[in-house]
Amino acid sequence: MNSRYLGALVLIPILALLLVGGWFLKITVLFLSIRALYEYFHVLEKKGHKPVRILGYAAWLGYFLVLLFTDQPQNHLSAILAILLAVGFVYMVFSEEVSIADIGITIAGVLYTVVLFGFLVLLSEKENGQYYVYSVFIISWVCDTLAYYSGRLFGRHKLIERVSPKKTVEGAVGGLFGGAVGAFVLGTLIAEISGISPWHFLLMGFMGAVFGQIGDLAASAIKRYAGEKDYPKIIPGHGGILDRFDSILFVSLIVYVYTSYVIF
Repeated sequence: MNSRYLGALVLIPILALLLVGGWFLKITVLFLSIRALYEYFHVLEKKGHKPVRILGYAAWLGYFLVLLFTDQPQNHLSAILAILLAVGFVYMVFSEEVSIADIGITIAGVLYTVVLFGFLVLLSEKENGQYYVYSVFIISWVCDTLAYYSGRLFGRHKLIERVSPKKTVEGAVGGLFGGAVGAFVLGTLIAEISGISPWHFLLMGFMGAVFGQIGDLAASAIKRYAGEKDYPKIIPGHGGILDRFDSILFVSLIVYVYTSYVIF
């Protein structure tokens, strides 16, 4: 418990920088994403895979240069991924140690950690963008909190026991309710400023809570596949970046998609 309190002291300034926005958010996301990519590679190497680290880190650098210093960086994503795939195939052809599975794992890692973290930056650049960033964290935090307490109080039926033995269906339902209501409250508070109906936030919160919990389960599934309990620890009592931000990654994707294709 003491180590978890110490970890909270580490997390607070990180979260503060993300919520302040601007270049504070961008630089924080830059470092969180490369640490997350390292953790992902680390656990899969424990399983015997050989992701091409240099390729993954080069893709991280290239994507963030585009993300931070170009207009409409999302327009360049397909080209970056195509180059990543092509260079990965070059590695596969000329290196006997690199297989198609390793290339796939490398590309998946870039998408999972670099691109998904990057949606926080893309959200912050939108009109009302910092409110959208707030919504990501509110959906994730309230969902996690309600899921935890709903599971403890009412949990009877296991959700997906082979992936996460402690999670229950009742906890998941509580999390959906919490994420939706948390986003709705934010939408109501900023309705006059944003000009967006709170009902949009309600639906966005529900969808975000669904995928946030899937993101949590996905991070657990990767660890279990690799035979690891936690990602490489960096936050006392909390594990790695992927242990703490697993749901944030998927919620940020949903909020970005919703605000780009439903609210526009």
